[in-house]
This record gives sequence, structure tokens and C-alpha cells, in this order.
Amino acid sequence: MKKIIPQKIKNLYHFWQAIIANVYYLFPSKKIKVIGITGTNGKTTTCQMITKILEESGKKVAMISTINFKLGEREWINKTKFTTVSTFATQKFIALAVKEKCDYLVLETSSHSLDQYRVWGIEYFIGVITNITREHLDYHKTMDGYRQAKLKLFKNIKTAIVNLDMEYPEEFLKYGTEKVFGYTAKNENVKIETRNNDKIKIIQAENVKLGIDGSEFKVEKTEFKINLPGLFNIENALAAICTGISEGIDLGVIKKALAKIMRVPGRMDEVRNNLGLKIIIDYALTPDSMEKLGVLISEQKLPNKSIIWVFGSCGERDRGKRPMMGEIVSRYADYAIVTNEDPYNEDPQAIIDAVFSGAVKNKKLKENKNCWRVLDRRLAIASALKLAKPGDVILVTGKGAEETMAVGKKRILWNDRRVIEEELKKLKKNNEE
Repeated sequence: MKKIIPQKIKNLYHFWQAIIANVYYLFPSKKIKVIGITGTNGKTTTCQMITKILEESGKKVAMISTINFKLGEREWINKTKFTTVSTFATQKFIALAVKEKCDYLVLETSSHSLDQYRVWGIEYFIGVITNITREHLDYHKTMDGYRQAKLKLFKNIKTAIVNLDMEYPEEFLKYGTEKVFGYTAKNENVKIETRNNDKIKIIQAENVKLGIDGSEFKVEKTEFKINLPGLFNIENALAAICTGISEGIDLGVIKKALAKIMRVPGRMDEVRNNLGLKIIIDYALTPDSMEKLGVLISEQKLPNKSIIWVFGSCGERDRGKRPMMGEIVSRYADYAIVTNEDPYNEDPQAIIDAVFSGAVKNKKLKENKNCWRVLDRRLAIASALKLAKPGDVILVTGKGAEETMAVGKKRILWNDRRVIEEELKKLKKNNEE
């Protein structure tokens, strides 16, 4: 049935649902400032940063992100596996945020929800675009179609916040009826016409220093230090900084807020251990995010130490990216284990084989020598831990902080951090014996 009904018909269904939901809950977004964050990568981290900045400034904030919900002081895990939850669930949450007298709602907004009218009726006050790279082409078909879906968020906003380091940022800079911010961590990518546009306020990171445990940079003479590594996290921080500035929040307050974020679950999330291993969980599941992660880790790797990468690819999604992801990992990993992720209704072994074909293509990784196919994700993680030596880096990517794995119609309880910690305990016990 899923494949028989055209997407346009399903979108019409979502549209009428959105109308009914907005009427039922009396268009609650009109009574709260809604900040929408969209993009391929970095949405969840940017949501957490913006929320922390607003809270540090004394505001009461509600938030919906891929990993969690927040309503003032209350916070709970998002177990739905959706970036943007259903129309009725979203409108109900907004109405509750209004009832709880929240000043802002920070809403992670996917391209699917925009295209399907699931966020129709929400009056976005601020729109943030983190980046656009290859993803969801199974749905949008082309990169232009993907961008057009993202642009829908920006059509009727007061403030636009745009990553100038992404491709074609000018498409998004045309929006924002009151304020337009552009941010850059690279600076040299910004076009002259953008710099000369008086309507656009440019926020740029200077004196950038990158480390495996955090990053430092300067914005308008204010020194920032964040506990999240990578240039991509500086970009996320800049998006949050722009949001704070647009709402009149002092840079000192913003600096203090960002310094308080010690980790974002499932995003460059380190699992501490006593084996001398650097174990990092990350949600990276696009070619771009895996490339950036590979660059970061390879630059920080200790001499004569190895990178061991455990990864896979999701079922019923863009199939063309699978060998690309394998090829990217082969450039940076000394050892790779291709494993199960969320196969949905696809054959998990077929997905693994497609990813594996890219991993062994350039012959740096060789089958059963330093590259393996392991269907059982727990066994893949356990194998990586047994293979690793003190000082090595283990990357476990693709699922981040998710609480379930989608296998057919079932949702099996699964969390990478929990499994890693359980396998570490087993390894410790075996070593002691």
C-alpha cells in the first residue's frame, strides 16, 4: 500500500490533517516565537545550543529535536525515530508550550515535514539553515528538489540565519523580512556581493583552533570555547550565536551558555573507559558528515595508532550513497566493520554488501584482513573493542542516540552507548579472568 499511493495523495492527506490540527488547537504557534532549524547535518546540535542560549538569557523554552523533547525544566527522550513528529503531536506540543508560558519553541524541522505539509500552519519567527548535502534523494529525487523543500521554511519568517559556507547560500539569503544573518567558519568562501550587502549581517569565526575534545574561536572580540570538536560544530555554534544576537542576547551570555554544553547525546559523543581507547558515537549517516568526521579524526589521531570504524547504512533510503559511504570510510579507517543499521523492510545483508563494495574499492581495506561484514551490530561493536589497542580510536556511526532499530515492522530496543558500555564490561571481566 505504501508504494501504491502516490506521494502527492499522501501529502494531501497530511495537508488536511494539518488544517484540522491547527484549528483544533487554535493555531497555537501564533502565541509563541518559533525557531525552525533545518539542514542535512547539525540540526540537533544547533537546537541544543540555541535552547541553552535562550535559557541562559532567562527565557523559558520548549524544544522538539530528533533526540529529545523539552518543556521548560522537563525533558524526555524522543523515541519516535522522527526528526519532526506528526502534525497532531506537534500542534499539541506547541499548545502545551503556550499553556506553560514558554517564550520560545525551538523546532527541528525536516525536509519531509516541510514537503508533506506536516508543519503547515506553524508561524516560524526565525529560520536557520545549517547546510545542504546529499541526503533523502530516494524521496526528493534531485538536490534541487531537496533544496526547494528546505526553502519552504524561509518563505514567511522575520529572521533568516544562513550558513555561508554551504553550497548556494544565496538562495536562502533572499528571505527574512526584518533581519538576515550569514555565518562563516571559513571566511574565504563568502562572495563579495554578500559581504557588500547591507541587509546581511555576517558573523564569522576567527582564530579557529580545533582539537579532539573541543574547539576555540573568536567572534567580534569575544573568545568562545566549546566542548564539542570539529569545524562543523563551530558552524553549529555560529548558527546559535546568530540566533542569540538576533534576539538581543549579549555575546557574554551566549559564550557562557555554549561553554555549559558538555555533550550532545549521539553527536561526537565519547564513551569514557579505562582501556585507553577513544570511543566516539556519532549520528553521521551522509557522505558529507562522514567525510567531515574522517578528516577530523585523522587529523587528531596519535602516531602509530589506528582508526577502527563501525558503520552501516539505513534501509529504504538513498541507495546511491551506500558505496560512497564505504569509500569515504576506506580513506580514513585502518580497520572497518560494515554492519546492520536500520534495514526496515530491505534485506540487511544486501545493504551491507552495497556499503562494503565501496569500502574495498580502492584496496586500502581488504576483505577479512582489515575490513569485515558483520550482520549483528552488537558483535560488530564487540569485535572492534577486542581489536583495539590503547590509543586507538573507535568510531561507531549511523545511529547516534537512537533508542530503537527498525527491522521490518518491528522496533527493536537498541542504543549504541548502552551496547558499548555492556561490551566494555564483558571485555573487562574477561581480561580479569
